[in-house]
Amino acid sequence: DVPSNASWEQAVKLICHDPRYPQLKSFSDKKQVFNAYKTQKRKEEFDEQRNRAKKAKEDLEHFFMTNEKMSSTLRYYRCQEMFGHMEIWKLVSDSDRREIYDDAIFNLAKREKEEAKARKKRNMKQLSSILDALVSIDHRTTWQEAQQMLLDNPTFVNDADLLAMDKEDALIVFEEHIRELEKEEEEEREKEKKRRKRQQRKNRDAFGILLNELHEEGKLTSMSLWVELYPIISADIRFSAMLGQSGSTPLDLFKFYVEDLKSRFHDERKIIKEILKEKGFDVEVSTTFEEFATVVCEDRRSATLDAGNVKLTYNALLEKEESKKGSEREETPPSTKPSPPQEKENDKEKDKSEDLSDRELELRRIALLEQLNEAEN
Repeated sequence: DVPSNASWEQAVKLICHDPRYPQLKSFSDKKQVFNAYKTQKRKEEFDEQRNRAKKAKEDLEHFFMTNEKMSSTLRYYRCQEMFGHMEIWKLVSDSDRREIYDDAIFNLAKREKEEAKARKKRNMKQLSSILDALVSIDHRTTWQEAQQMLLDNPTFVNDADLLAMDKEDALIVFEEHIRELEKEEEEEREKEKKRRKRQQRKNRDAFGILLNELHEEGKLTSMSLWVELYPIISADIRFSAMLGQSGSTPLDLFKFYVEDLKSRFHDERKIIKEILKEKGFDVEVSTTFEEFATVVCEDRRSATLDAGNVKLTYNALLEKEESKKGSEREETPPSTKPSPPQEKENDKEKDKSEDLSDRELELRRIALLEQLNEAEN
């Protein structure tokens, strides 16, 4: 085996007795083959050396990650004292060793953190199970008393991880267990009280159903006032059943319901805008609420919209468009076209006033609800 750094004379001494050597008669052919061999041999030796170095680094990294003496807090100089005499340490250069050590320390810290987290979770779960099984513990048991009960429990004593468990974690589990016991005790005390209040709760639920019905009929929206609907609500027996009982009053429940509808405005306005965008519908100054509602109701998402929020969205978009048109008129030079007669201007103002009347708003809310119901059906 001729090494890659051998000279021609050295190589001849090694191969001159080989029966294949005389087969090449020309000296130049022999030198050419020799040079090609050296190039190939040098490449093979380089690859072999690189592979050995790579394997040595991988072995050292594996050694760091699996050796029981290694931890994320172990200093490099301590590693050198402990492992410097070993062949696996010597095969890697100092610069590579330090780089492998840094990577190993990072990975060990990450692994130790994950193991500690898993161990903590397991210990807390196991301790909770043991406390659940101890029938002698009640909501009045102190932590000191519980500790003695645990030391008398074979399952706890025979678990090394539980014995080494962080005291603060153990106390957290105990406090959580006591809170559960206190909750159960409180529930027992409240059973009788809850039975007495059951009918009152049913009355409130029934009144909530009444509000839902009014909302479905289009009579109750986010713009509704108590004084407007009081004649309708007070005539229902579900309103009468609420009178005189403790807790929320019919007025309170009405306000909560309306506030909930109002809180949906921004989300429902976003849905309406998405519907209009998908259908390519733009609100103009001349757009009526009926036209607006018809486009919205064609989409199945309109089934969950509140009629009042739909109206408020229409008003907001219409006001924005009117403001935009007003700004455009201010920027446009005066026209030479004669202005319309004053009588027509008065008629327009009158029509606009009529469009914004409370009666018209109520009729349009009801019409919108009917359209929403038709779209849902």
